[in-house]
Amino acid sequence: MVNPMARVTAALLTLCLLFAASIANAQSYPSKPIRVIIGFPAGAGADTLVRLVGQKLTESWGQPVLIDNKPGASSNIAAEQLVKAPADGYTLLYFPAALVVNPSLFPKVPYDLARDFAPVALLATFPLVLVVNPALPVKSVGELIAYGKANPGKLNFASLGSASPPHLAGELFKRMAGIDAVHVPYKGSAPAQTDLISGQVQMMFDTATSALPQAKAGRTRAIAVTTAKRSVLLPDLPTVAEAGLKDYDLHGWAGLVAPAGTPPEILAKLQTEIARVLKLPEVVERYAAVGGEADGRTAEDFRRFINEEERKWKKLVLDSGARLDQ
Repeated sequence: MVNPMARVTAALLTLCLLFAASIANAQSYPSKPIRVIIGFPAGAGADTLVRLVGQKLTESWGQPVLIDNKPGASSNIAAEQLVKAPADGYTLLYFPAALVVNPSLFPKVPYDLARDFAPVALLATFPLVLVVNPALPVKSVGELIAYGKANPGKLNFASLGSASPPHLAGELFKRMAGIDAVHVPYKGSAPAQTDLISGQVQMMFDTATSALPQAKAGRTRAIAVTTAKRSVLLPDLPTVAEAGLKDYDLHGWAGLVAPAGTPPEILAKLQTEIARVLKLPEVVERYAAVGGEADGRTAEDFRRFINEEERKWKKLVLDSGARLDQ
C-alpha cells in the first residue's frame, strides 16, 4: 500500500516541476521568430499597425516578428490559419471586429469565438464619424433626427459596403432615432464620399481618416463620433450619445489573439510587452495618423470586450437584416 504522504509529496513535486518548467518557458520565450497572420493585403492600414508593433517587439526581444498576409473572406481565411497553428505563442492573429460579426453573416465560419482563441491584447479602437452633406440644414445629431422625422424617405445614407461597420452604424442610428433612411452601399470610402459631397446621399458614417479631410475642407460637415466617450483624436466633436441618442456606442477595433491553449505565462509576457509598446509616443502618434486610439488593455479585459462585442453585433445584424450579398 502506497503511503498517503508519499502521494502528496509526489504530487507537490510534480506541481513544482511544472511550475519551474513554465517559468523557464516564459523566460526563454521567444527563442525563434514570431508569425502574425493578417487577413488584409500588404500595405493596408492593419498591416502597417502590426508591423509597427512587430518592429518594437523585435527590438525588445531580438527575434523577428514576421507578417503573413492572408487576405480574403473578411479575415476568415487568416483565422482558419491560426486555428490550425500550434499553441506555443509563435503564431498570432490580427483580430479585427469583423471576426465577431462574421458568424452572424456567413453560413459557416472556420472558427469558434469561445473555443479557438486566446486573447492577447486590444491594439486600438477606431471611432467612426457621422458626416452630412453641408447643404442639409442640420448641424447636430438632434437636428438631423428632427429633419429625418419631418422628411420621411428623404434621407439616404452611404456605407463602405453591406454589413460593414459604417452600414451597421447607420442601421443602429436609424433604429434608435426612429427615422427612415435608405442604405446605399458603395465599394469603399472614396466613391461614397464623392456622392456625399455631390448630394446623391445625405449622410454617412466613415472612418476618421477618410471623413475628416473632406469635412475640414468644407465639402462635408462632421457632426458627431460614434464612441461612448469623446475621441481623443476629435475632442471637440460630440458623441452621438451625448448629442441625443443615449447608449449609442459603435466603433471599429482590432487586437491580437493566439491559439487557444497557449501557455498563460507566454500570453502574459506578450500582453505586458505589447501594452508597453502601445504607450510609446511614436506608436500612439502613428496609430492616431490612421484614425486609431492605441489601447493595450489586459488579456482578460480584451476577452470580456470580445464577448460584449459579439452580443452587440449579432443583435444588430439580426435586427437590421444586414446581408453580405445586399
